[in-house]
Amino acid sequence: MFRRLALAGALLAAGVVVLGAWVRLTAAGLGCPDWPGCYGHVYPGQELGAGANFAKALHEMIHRYFATTLGLIIVTLVAWSVVNRRDPGQPRAVPLALFVIVCLQGTLGALTVTLLLTPLIVTAHLLGGLTTLALLRWLSITPADGELTSAEQGLRGFALLAAGVLVVQLALGGWTSTNYAAVACPDFPTCQNSWWPDMDYTDGFRPSHGLGIDYEGGILAGPARVAIHFTHRLGAAVTGATLLALAALTWRRAGLRRLRRAALGLGAAVCLQISLGVATVLWGVPLPVATLHNAGAALLVVMMVTLLRALWPSTAPAMVTLRDVQPAR
Repeated sequence: MFRRLALAGALLAAGVVVLGAWVRLTAAGLGCPDWPGCYGHVYPGQELGAGANFAKALHEMIHRYFATTLGLIIVTLVAWSVVNRRDPGQPRAVPLALFVIVCLQGTLGALTVTLLLTPLIVTAHLLGGLTTLALLRWLSITPADGELTSAEQGLRGFALLAAGVLVVQLALGGWTSTNYAAVACPDFPTCQNSWWPDMDYTDGFRPSHGLGIDYEGGILAGPARVAIHFTHRLGAAVTGATLLALAALTWRRAGLRRLRRAALGLGAAVCLQISLGVATVLWGVPLPVATLHNAGAALLVVMMVTLLRALWPSTAPAMVTLRDVQPAR
């Protein structure tokens, strides 16, 4: 039941990540200027009418409702781990880490509104959501008994390296989205009809441009946004190659079915995400496709964690059954 609840939390966390993307893409990040309510209400006030302001406020509040429900699930998991702390099979450290992260997420959610969508805060909020998803997915997987072969254990270092590369690329994706740089390169595979366009890295990757600035819609000039988008593309090429190499190597070395399934799932998720990224550019960043691209990032996290969990199974001794016991001669 603990792992089923963690799985429900992981599914909800993925939904929260996708809803957060929907809120950004519909320019509803400041649909509610206060926090945690909306214009002082649990539900958007009727004084907004039924126009665009109400729609944006509703988008933001639906995201908050889902996030609050996720927080309650995490609190339940923490309480469960405390009550069953004497059980040697009960995870304790990961639920506690989740509780700390969800508290930080609440703080970042409030700062996202009060600091007017500052890109650094919004990107950190996105990474916190993906970290929450990763830890819940880890908890939801029942660890397998037994040890890996030496060839399978040899995959662990490369898997950790690939996970680090993925984290960097997710941060670049968040920075691209929060600076509204997705449309900076409307062509593919070139950018601004050039293989090396005019770019401003100094402004594009400046952590902050000051307080009291409304960042909705972006404030950067064209060359700065091009620098962000172009770097994200380069990162996608490196990340895609790394993850596909990991998937292929795992498929080749693995003898365990769970490892081969995880490798296949990771490879498929990479191909899907690359296709969605290209389609997002070529089709002019349509809302459904851009949202699916964010969902693809969540899927990559899930598949990466699934592979990592398969590479670190439980080392508990296998249960002995009567059929394993041979009669003495």
